[in-house]
Amino acid sequence: MTGLDTLRPHLPSPLQELSDPRFARHGVRLLLKRDDLIHPELIGNKWRKLAPNLTAAAGRTVVTFGGAYSNHLRATAAAGRLLGLPTVGVVRGEELAHRPLNPSLARCAADGMRLHFVDRSTYRRKAEPDTLARVLRAARAEDAYVVPEGGSNSLAVRGCRALGEELSGRADAVAIACGTGGTLAGLAAGLAPGMRCLGVPVLKGGFLSADIESLQRRAFGARCGDWTLDDRFHFGGYARTAPELDAFAEDFEHRHGLPVERLYVAKLLYGLVTLAEEGAFARGTAVAAVVTGRPFP
Repeated sequence: MTGLDTLRPHLPSPLQELSDPRFARHGVRLLLKRDDLIHPELIGNKWRKLAPNLTAAAGRTVVTFGGAYSNHLRATAAAGRLLGLPTVGVVRGEELAHRPLNPSLARCAADGMRLHFVDRSTYRRKAEPDTLARVLRAARAEDAYVVPEGGSNSLAVRGCRALGEELSGRADAVAIACGTGGTLAGLAAGLAPGMRCLGVPVLKGGFLSADIESLQRRAFGARCGDWTLDDRFHFGGYARTAPELDAFAEDFEHRHGLPVERLYVAKLLYGLVTLAEEGAFARGTAVAAVVTGRPFP
């Protein structure tokens, strides 16, 4: 990872304890694993997942995939700019090609990422070899290094194992918001025996458990670690929020002086407060919540 060392990542990321009465009254300690502080532009799990893939790319153009508000696309574009790597983002939604770029995609373009828009039907089939080859030809990137949506492949999952190792012995339970599930797949595999991992999916659909198990089998040969998912806190799906969630995040920011990213981190923290109120954690439990990002300007 020689080239990436020049970016000076802050690893291991800090672990910060918060005093919050919503947890304290149930005898629960809340810790924040501040992966949002790893690097100012390659934030949180994006560093952990992208770093091994960028090393494997060995200077080739990197092609990856995402929706119009993809944190992964932004992180890949930033990495390309910082490391001098060409990047191509395949964006879900052909209709977006004829509209002004939203702030997220505009940032990608400003960082030098070439955007290629595809229709939603093609996007759904992007993992099929014939479809992928056709997309790469259309994007003029046939010789590129391909990173899947969300950055979740075996290299990324193995890279995220270090997150679990950094937390081993520091908490009883670890919780993380999940998009494609790659970070949880690696995190759970790196935890010490006796520790459990909770995933809070930010997409609705209930499909993520099978995806995570598949990622672990490809990366490690078997399902690893004690992990579960709670599907109740997606607030309508990816990139969706609600007034209740916004109010919760604003209150959390006011209480603790910590900017709360809405699409992942707010849903995770909301879920943990709810679970604490429900008595899901025994008294004396230390819960570490992984802060995977910060608000996009």
